[in-house]
Amino acid sequence: MKQSNTKTKLLLLEDVTNLGRKGELASAKPGFVRNFLLPQKKAVIADKRTIRMQEKLREEREVQAAADKKEAEALAKRLESKTLSITVKNDSQGHLYGSVASADIVKILEEQEGIKIERKHVLLLKPIKSLGVFDVQLRLKEDVPATFKLKVDGETKVREPESLVEVVEEGAEAQEAAADEEAAEDLPMRSEREKEMKEELEERSKE
Repeated sequence: MKQSNTKTKLLLLEDVTNLGRKGELASAKPGFVRNFLLPQKKAVIADKRTIRMQEKLREEREVQAAADKKEAEALAKRLESKTLSITVKNDSQGHLYGSVASADIVKILEEQEGIKIERKHVLLLKPIKSLGVFDVQLRLKEDVPATFKLKVDGETKVREPESLVEVVEEGAEAQEAAADEEAAEDLPMRSEREKEMKEELEERSKE
């Protein structure tokens, strides 16, 4: 028997991602309602009785939102001057074996600052794959933005590139040596030519 695609109307008891916020009316597929929303007590079926609950839930939501925003703003201010760090495996050129991803950011914040956030709060466009200092952006509760610096250190010391001055000096020395060698090779030939010219002049003077 073909299942109905008719969505079930609900009153949300909690914020539900991609569905709505606490106290709002929403619609969801029957399977999602039956297997997740109702068992987790995140929503109830909307009817005359539950509709009367809506205003109370909205008021509770507004109070909670104000508290969440205040907490998030304090957290953002605390983080703005922070530089956290992580040590990773790398090669001698500074390339990482792996990367630093959103899950690592969540772990770093909890271990180093005692701050608990979810992966969805980390705005990392792509994993970090090199050593250095990076700005990490977050979007906390009530969409409050936050930023902190993350220093990515390597376990293996990165080999320093040769100094440009040393390279230039080595190049100049090589050119000078080559010129001296060329001059030394050319000296016997010049002496021979000079001898021939001298003999030719002497022959002409006899004539």
